[in-house]
Amino acid sequence: MSRSHISMDVIFEMNRREFVRTVAGCTAAAGAVMLGAPVSGQEKEAVPEVTTNIADFLKVPKTSHSLPGPFPGRVVKVTDPRSLVDERVDGKVVAEMVERGIRTLTGTSMKKSFRMFFTRDDVVGLKVNPVGPPLISTKPEIAEVVISWLVDNKLPVRNIVIWDRFDLDLKDAGFTASRFPGVRIQALQTMVEEGHSFRDAGGNHISAGNFDPDVYYFAKGVVGKGVRGYQDDEFYLNQHVFAGEYSYLGNLLTRDITKLVNLAAYKNTGNGISMATKNVGYAAVCNTGRLHAPLGFKVCTEVLAAPAVRDKLVLNITDGLRGQYEGGPDKNEKFVYPNRSLYFATDPFALDAVCHRELVAKRKEMGIAVNEHPRFTEYLNYAEKLGLGIADPARIALVRV
Repeated sequence: MSRSHISMDVIFEMNRREFVRTVAGCTAAAGAVMLGAPVSGQEKEAVPEVTTNIADFLKVPKTSHSLPGPFPGRVVKVTDPRSLVDERVDGKVVAEMVERGIRTLTGTSMKKSFRMFFTRDDVVGLKVNPVGPPLISTKPEIAEVVISWLVDNKLPVRNIVIWDRFDLDLKDAGFTASRFPGVRIQALQTMVEEGHSFRDAGGNHISAGNFDPDVYYFAKGVVGKGVRGYQDDEFYLNQHVFAGEYSYLGNLLTRDITKLVNLAAYKNTGNGISMATKNVGYAAVCNTGRLHAPLGFKVCTEVLAAPAVRDKLVLNITDGLRGQYEGGPDKNEKFVYPNRSLYFATDPFALDAVCHRELVAKRKEMGIAVNEHPRFTEYLNYAEKLGLGIADPARIALVRV
């Protein structure tokens, strides 16, 4: 079987932006690389249990906005063939799809839906997925429609933040101040492309102050030193800010944003998916490269259990205008196809359960060798056990529009 039809196990000792440049010149080489390392632990057999601080998250009482939100297990899929024609996204059609999706999800008007999720005093963070532009990243057109909805309901534009983990990625995907005037465009950290300019005069990462030292995801004995896939510890720190056993949440999440809208992209990561839960789980915290091998998708459940995420994530929209069924989570043109759909849910785990089943079916249809081991979905069942969402297909209501 050719390499273009399997998930690669090779560890690339290059950072992700270098990898993107390489792939641009050789798109036939499919890779499943995340932040310097491939899917690794998500594709490997299970390893001994790692102790985390999930119990601390669960001790904090939920609020009225906590996951899975007012519609546990409810997923709306809106499909419109006019949304993507000749590889061009029609913003007007996308606006119609977003309105249909939200109204169908909530069963009420856009104005009442706004009041269901937000107040005019909220600071709303739009978490986009800027990896793989322009093919398989969150389309700016979707962010524009959501922003219009918020502003039309009197949320000040200055109270809207488009964010992701890395500043360079946001710019590459078209999330710029010139396109989104008045909206804050903010990354949790800087990742430099060469040299050691990521260190300040004191020797610390220049982005260290962007993370909250009091709010963290802990994985006992899993340190950011000698991490596979990184040529040395300096290379690792450039992308991850800290070493050690702690992954700190961004100040943006813990101190600034009061509500979160998750705008994910529709793509694979090996035999799993890189959609709603991973868009937040692996982006809300730093020092994640060390977590792939021992914890894999479990991070997507446990980070979303953190109150700073769990109590703020009120709406999830997965951008499936295009899909990618292999070679993700970065773009690989060979495996991108027009899906012309948007997906809506307050429950990100039900949403991912639906999209995972769809993508597995697509992979089989296209002749990809599929591994359906439970490790690729057990994080969804884990979330159901924790009361964060619904994963059981019998309990998920998928509404097609």
